[in-house]
Amino acid sequence: MKSNLSKNKIILITGACGRLGTAVAIRAACKGIDVIISDIDINKLNKLKKRILIHHKIEVFVIVADISSHKGINSLLEKSRKFKGLISAAVNAAYPRSKGWGCKIEELKEDNLKEDLFSQLGGAILFSKEIIKIFQSQGFGNLINISSIQGLMAPKFDHYEETNMHSPIEYSAIKAGIISITKWLAKYYSNQNIRVNCVSPGGILDNQPESFLDRYRKSCTNIGMLSAEEHIADTIIFLISDKSSAINGQNIIIDDGWSL
Repeated sequence: MKSNLSKNKIILITGACGRLGTAVAIRAACKGIDVIISDIDINKLNKLKKRILIHHKIEVFVIVADISSHKGINSLLEKSRKFKGLISAAVNAAYPRSKGWGCKIEELKEDNLKEDLFSQLGGAILFSKEIIKIFQSQGFGNLINISSIQGLMAPKFDHYEETNMHSPIEYSAIKAGIISITKWLAKYYSNQNIRVNCVSPGGILDNQPESFLDRYRKSCTNIGMLSAEEHIADTIIFLISDKSSAINGQNIIIDDGWSL
């Protein structure tokens, strides 16, 4: 079965209640695209569904799922296919974190490191494996992974001075890994009408201290910290459209020049 990704799109969004997942769901709705939104909190999912349906006449399918395990991933995908029988595209914005997430390297604990490396990078690999099986059975599909500028370059540690914020070493390792698996998957599944790309956003606004925002802005060209909906989501929607049909295995950097 061949797809026409300009019509009848159905997007599965994991981590849909996070800043980026929510932005993608809303932008998809603006384009008239039906969405399957998944996260671990049913109350947040229902609030997001209500928010979408107030303004947009699309179909929204809600699934509570923990995709940090193979069992959870398979349960999510089985339920997703019951929505309309196919999944045009998937945006994996899930961001599971251990209790020790965000600490300095000097305070890093083995158990937390294992959990974060597996749930974020290992989980992305397992999710890719299973969603691509569905794409193969359909004859088409499109997967978007979420990386970060921290997967490209070392953090600018001076930005964090005099704040309680840190840039975890495992975050950089995970996000670099996301870029690598994206390229691997796109090449491995070539000539099957399947595309795999990722985006690497710069910092996204989330009530960070003014001192951090000021330092960060000086490393950018025009904007500084970004808005998930205004600056990131439309690029993801573009990547699942027919207009990006020649883009595969790529890492799209959206950082207002931070990495220059």
